[in-house]
Amino acid sequence: MLLGDDDFLVERATAAVRAEAIAAAGGADLPVTRVRAGDVSEHELAELLSPSLFADERMVVVEAAGDAGKEPAAAVTSAAEELPEGITLVVVHSGGGRAKSMVAALRKAGARTHDCVGSTRVGDRIDFVKKEFASHGVRVSGDVVTQVVEAVRADLRELAAACSQLVSDTGGKVDAAAVATYYSGRPEVTGFEIADCAVTGDRAGALEALAWAGHHGVPHVLLADALAEAVHSIARVKSVGGRDANSAAAELGMPPWRVRKVQSQAQAWDAPSIARAMSVVAVLNGDVKGQAANADYALQRAVVEVAELKPSGARR
Repeated sequence: MLLGDDDFLVERATAAVRAEAIAAAGGADLPVTRVRAGDVSEHELAELLSPSLFADERMVVVEAAGDAGKEPAAAVTSAAEELPEGITLVVVHSGGGRAKSMVAALRKAGARTHDCVGSTRVGDRIDFVKKEFASHGVRVSGDVVTQVVEAVRADLRELAAACSQLVSDTGGKVDAAAVATYYSGRPEVTGFEIADCAVTGDRAGALEALAWAGHHGVPHVLLADALAEAVHSIARVKSVGGRDANSAAAELGMPPWRVRKVQSQAQAWDAPSIARAMSVVAVLNGDVKGQAANADYALQRAVVEVAELKPSGARR
């Protein structure tokens, strides 16, 4: 079961399942039949999932399973419970839809679940890039991971391609200089730059970076997300006091290097200013998703408010 609706993750998981099935079959070819759950009848599914007279190996991919009617959903679940030999069944399910109950039924039937949920959250993209490099057998520093996320759009396909290209072209020696060489000048770098300037009280720097982002058409949602991530990280790190970064990392769900970076930013913040900043980014989240008449102005106002909320230290 491929649970989620990110096209790239679904494609990659499907390819991985097929490769595994081919290996298990001794390298024999594995034909793939794709059907949409909402467009196929119960009888057509039954035929596709019935045992082969010649014991041929085959793979059936049922897409958009959340849209399946009652009978097709029951047919898929029934087949999963007693899957005929030689058939690899892949069910792509968003997790919602009218056949939402199929998820629990397939899990009960023993289906292996592949997480295919995409995300635009900064923290999730950082985790994704870290795992991508690890899958290539390459270890990189936390700063390099952040640098790649800053330099590449939120699209996971682009992030995966960037990691693969960097590993290939550097022989696995991926460092900050290599990332800068490949991605210097990309306008997407500004999201984190704006957030870092804002939470450190650099009002002028934040506004300059925001203007650059607007000029290059960086999506408002990504900029708002980066600002919110910075504020929320300060709140989380502040909540554990002055604990050592290594011991606090597991509790916070952050790598130690990131905890140390946020700790340095959080030193100048107090509880009242953090609370007000969290309110600012919460309002901004709605503003950039259509609630504000002018999203550009909403971003500018939020960046200025966060920068001026920093209670101590010189502002540039």
